Amino acid sequence: MRPSPASRSPEAADVAAEVTGLLGVLQERARGAAPASPVSASQMRALLAIGRLEGGNLRALGEALRSSPPATSRLCDRLEAAGLVERRLSPTSRRELELYLSRQGRALLEESRLRELDELRPVLTTMSPEEVDHLIKGLAAFRRAAAAVVDSGVGGSGQSGRDGAAEETHLRIARPA
Repeated sequence: MRPSPASRSPEAADVAAEVTGLLGVLQERARGAAPASPVSASQMRALLAIGRLEGGNLRALGEALRSSPPATSRLCDRLEAAGLVERRLSPTSRRELELYLSRQGRALLEESRLRELDELRPVLTTMSPEEVDHLIKGLAAFRRAAAAVVDSGVGGSGQSGRDGAAEETHLRIARPA
């Protein structure tokens, strides 16, 4: 008899946490293989979030990073000064700025992604084709579920964003083209 989805959740969460840790190790190895990065780890997280938000505002980025408005603004100032981010006036509100990756910012993220792929390939080649197929299906399901949780604004505490702000601050999970 198969366990119910609710009874599998703790085991699934443990496995997901362990995999997340292992992926973190692979990401660190990829960063170590890179030439000196022009950005810090927190700036890289911001670039990844801006890439997913694409056109979002500072408030949305701050919520995605769980950072205060002044800290988020300073972070964007540094990224813009480095030529990695562009701030554009919103076509719908003259008081709001939208955040976009610059060509240089996109190139930096692509270089990082390629280094991470170089670390993942040896792992995937040790798996059978059937295991890779199962992994793809499982990760696709996980991505859909994670996107739904992130987009709903529900965090680990089960609380939605303040004043229903989650509706405006969707952090879109990158999906393959």
